[in-house]
Amino acid sequence: MKSQILAEKYPISVLELPKSETTCRSADDVIAALRARVAADPGAAEIGVFDHYAHTTKLGGEIAPGMVAAKNLVFCFGPALPKAEMLALRPRSYGVAEFADRFVVSFMDAPLPPAQKKMTEWADGLKRA
Repeated sequence: MKSQILAEKYPISVLELPKSETTCRSADDVIAALRARVAADPGAAEIGVFDHYAHTTKLGGEIAPGMVAAKNLVFCFGPALPKAEMLALRPRSYGVAEFADRFVVSFMDAPLPPAQKKMTEWADGLKRA
């Protein structure tokens, strides 16, 4: 897992996962593995899956060379709402991009350390999924 700043302002975590290091064979398999982790966590709630690749293709937009699928798993931890502005930081989302030889799993860093820890552990767990 690598930490980086995207577009000079967004802190994100990125896992480049060779297909040879996971039992997942498609973006849908990766999404299913992550959905299972969200479902097993009593403090998390799934919102849905967005097929970003299909949406961008429909719009005639640019897609990275070699990318064959791109989906987002949208969910929320949200154990408290101490102020209205917290809504700007929620919900959470994993991005899953599939290439012929690898997956790229990314997410914007969570403001709360426990959420960041879980999201990192769940993504790293794909190496064994």
